Amino acid sequence: MAKLVITIDGPAASGKSTIARLLAERIGASFLDTGAMYRAVTIAAMQVGIDMADERKLLDILQKSKFAFGIKNGVMTSSVNGVDVTDEIRRPEVTENVHYVASVGKLREKLVEMQRQFAANHEKIVTEGRDQGTVAFADADIKFFLTATVAERARRRFAELQAKGEKVNLQRIEKDIEQRDKRDRDRAVGPLKPAAEAIIVDTTDLTIEQVVQKLLAYVKDAAKAS
Repeated sequence: MAKLVITIDGPAASGKSTIARLLAERIGASFLDTGAMYRAVTIAAMQVGIDMADERKLLDILQKSKFAFGIKNGVMTSSVNGVDVTDEIRRPEVTENVHYVASVGKLREKLVEMQRQFAANHEKIVTEGRDQGTVAFADADIKFFLTATVAERARRRFAELQAKGEKVNLQRIEKDIEQRDKRDRDRAVGPLKPAAEAIIVDTTDLTIEQVVQKLLAYVKDAAKAS
C-alpha cells in the first residue's frame, strides 16, 4: 500500500478531480481518478448495448472486459479491451448512465479492489471520489471533503461543457446535479458523506489555486505533526 494516501471526496462538480490532480502534482504523488473507473465500466456496457438497469449483466461486463488504468502527464488514462477511452468516458451520455454502475454493491466492491490495487503500486496517492475516505481508504492519512452550492457547481459544469463546444442548458445542468446528489446520498452502498475525521472545505467562493493552497497547508501541517 502507498506510504501516503490523501482522499478527496465530494459531490459532482465540487472540483474534486481538478484539485486532486493539482495537489498530487504539488506533492509529487500519483493521482487516482476513481470516477474514470466507474465511467470505463459504464462505457463498456454501453458499447455492447446492454440494459443498464440489469445488475447481473453489468457485473458480467466488469468480469469479462479488460480494464487498464495508468497515469500520463498527471492525468489518469483509461482503456477498455485495449482501446483508449480516456476522452470518450467524459461524454454527457456516459455521465447520464454512470449512476447505474455506481449503485450496484457488487460492482462497487470490485472497483474498490481495483482502486486499492492501483494505490499499492504507488508510493504516494491522492485519490478522489464519493467514498474514498469512508470505504476505499478508510485508514487514509488525510481526508478532505469538498463542497459548493448547487448553483456554483452547475455554473462550473456549464462553463466546462461550453468550452468544449457542447450545447448545454444551465437550468438542466443544475437539475441534473441535484438528482445526482440525491442518488449519491441515498445509495445503499458507499453513500456520499464526509468521513468522520474529514476536513470539509467549501469551495463556492474560492479559486482553484486558493483551494489547492488551503489543502497544501493542511498536508504540510500533518507532515510536521508526524
